[in-house]
Amino acid sequence: MSKNIDTEKIKAEIKQIVAEIAEVELDELTPEATFTEDLGVDSMMALEIVASIEKKYKISVPEEEIPTIRSLQNVYDIVLKILG
Repeated sequence: MSKNIDTEKIKAEIKQIVAEIAEVELDELTPEATFTEDLGVDSMMALEIVASIEKKYKISVPEEEIPTIRSLQNVYDIVLKILG
């Protein structure tokens, strides 16, 4: 049984979290923008992003997934997979 989730709402909320932590404007934040190269996100900021998302959605991102998070799209994919 799949959960009824509002994908667009979740993506917008995740984008807001990432924008706040990375200190970038929402319109600069595209799904393809890489965290380190395009946005200047360091490892501590990346962990803060993961922790904020885990807290908001009451989920746990598997440790082996964390190194694969390189863009907003990666975050969407992982969170929606966990929530779905």
